[in-house]
Amino acid sequence: MHAKTLRVIVVVTALGFVAAACGDDAADTAPATTVSTVAPTVTEAPMATAAPSPAAADIVDTAVAAGDFTTLVTAVKAAGLEQTLRGDGPFTVFAPTDDAFAALPAGTIETLLKDPTGDLSGILTYHVVAGAVTAADVVGLDGSNVTTVNGATFTVVAADDGSVTLTDAAGNQVAVVATDVLASNGVIHVIDAVLLPS
Repeated sequence: MHAKTLRVIVVVTALGFVAAACGDDAADTAPATTVSTVAPTVTEAPMATAAPSPAAADIVDTAVAAGDFTTLVTAVKAAGLEQTLRGDGPFTVFAPTDDAFAALPAGTIETLLKDPTGDLSGILTYHVVAGAVTAADVVGLDGSNVTTVNGATFTVVAADDGSVTLTDAAGNQVAVVATDVLASNGVIHVIDAVLLPS
């Protein structure tokens, strides 16, 4: 019976150590809870920094991220205009989509890329206006000739339904299909055809 009592004491003592250990775990858990409460605040700031707002990227990076301006970005780089469009600006770019470039006569892009600082540069700068011109500003320019970085002008026509077309120097009418894509150094408006300076 003495041995049995001794075993009970040993078991109770062991349970006491287990309970004490669990109590230590519970004590350790409390600070962890406090840390986990603080953790979201700490992790949210870097996540906000790592996920830039739409206006955090410059015009070139914004166009690349959009995914619809591969030909435009390739042409801008070939013409040596990339650093300019990454500069302080602000600039307003009337950006033709890849489909707009694809609608040009066969071989046009290839021919332009052979002389990137000639006609290609002239066409690209014809799509850029100095300053940040928002959609509301563009509508306010109805009937006006807008001078581009190229030096040539196009005419803005704003319809009663809110749609806007640009008439280039060659007489082509180009529709503005999306507006106010913000960049850190300006704004992009999407157009459905390539503007031609002459």
